[in-house]
Amino acid sequence: MKPFVLFLLLTATQLLIGCEKKDEYLAGNLHGFNHVKNTSVNWFKVNGAYGRGGGGTCCIMVPAKWTPGQKVLVEWEVDPEAYATDVPEFNDPTYQDYIKQHKANYRHYSKMVEVPKYDEPCSMKVHFLPCQEVKVTLSCKSWGHPDYPINEPSKMEEPTVCPTK
Repeated sequence: MKPFVLFLLLTATQLLIGCEKKDEYLAGNLHGFNHVKNTSVNWFKVNGAYGRGGGGTCCIMVPAKWTPGQKVLVEWEVDPEAYATDVPEFNDPTYQDYIKQHKANYRHYSKMVEVPKYDEPCSMKVHFLPCQEVKVTLSCKSWGHPDYPINEPSKMEEPTVCPTK
């Protein structure tokens, strides 16, 4: 009789585990938008998923349903002098030293960013603003659409001193 009772207990346990509610995730593209004049976001990550500006990168997993307090970790690298005019020619003997010095000025940042409420998730869009501010959205609208939730202009000036929080 003991083996039968053990079998029933194991079966019941498996049924209960199988009924456990699991969070549902959906795959989406990752888009980046840099709003800071004369800089470039070389790369960025959202919760470890890599993205680049200038188009969508596949893929990032996003919760199918929004929950209050939902946040993502955004990490990024900025070239503060992306459009320098003093770059030597590629075959110039000083080119390699110039590039090494230029890359030494790259800046790295990370920030926890709150995800605004969404009903139906679409691609994640990350907006890089002056003073290392970041906004994200999973809106199905495109940047520039009247109903798109992030409306900061492109090519914003970086202030000399950023406000403290």
